[in-house]
Amino acid sequence: MKIIVLVKQVPNTTEIKVDPIKGTLIRDGVDSIINPDDRASVECALMIKDQFPETHVRVLTMGPKQAVGMLQELYGMGVDECSLINDTMFAGADTWATSLTLSKAIALYEYDLILAGRQAIDGDTAQVGPQVAEWLDLPQITYVSRIQEVTEKNITVVKSYEDMEEVCRVSFPCLITTLADQIKPRLGNFRLVWESNTRQIPILTSVELKAEAKDVGLKGSLTQVKKTFVKSVNKKGQMIKDDIELAAKTIADIIHQNNHA
Repeated sequence: MKIIVLVKQVPNTTEIKVDPIKGTLIRDGVDSIINPDDRASVECALMIKDQFPETHVRVLTMGPKQAVGMLQELYGMGVDECSLINDTMFAGADTWATSLTLSKAIALYEYDLILAGRQAIDGDTAQVGPQVAEWLDLPQITYVSRIQEVTEKNITVVKSYEDMEEVCRVSFPCLITTLADQIKPRLGNFRLVWESNTRQIPILTSVELKAEAKDVGLKGSLTQVKKTFVKSVNKKGQMIKDDIELAAKTIADIIHQNNHA
């Protein structure tokens, strides 16, 4: 079996700054981590490899050259090959342009299964995985919390909603997005971690992907952030301590006043 996993390097902080001119995230000077939902996808791929040792796991990421360190970390977990999609032409992409670029990269390889995280913590759109499936005309299952069974022809998974779960089976080739909640990633293997620093990371540019500037990056994005601002706080909260009845009455009065304003 051949598996491709899509991962993203994200800022390790909730204090995200935005370029007021370009409307894009400022990542300089911010520590980065592997997006948690994407790490769960890597673990799912490696679990399948544990069951079927002949499985080949390839990781693709689109980002700056500093993402090489993240890919080397994944080599330490046991993935077989990693590639970095990097070109100044790809900068500033929204989910539409990102998913198109990833699809062009995926099309370079054979695959049975594509795994991706549900969403990235720096965007929370949950759009890239499903959009990739649409570009490649693949069936998809999103919000997968665990894998139940894998055969040579299909995969059975548990799809989690807020208040229920659903068991789904889909035939290969297909795309699945995963949740980090119930999937605990493994630690790196000592030997593989030791060897990971010597592993080469191929870089895929617009040349390899045969991508045109009008279709990718900022130029190919259908959505753009026109303006960002920090909402000013002009009211102070009221603190009520050690009096539950008064707190409840105050909240009820505020709701009543707002409903009749």
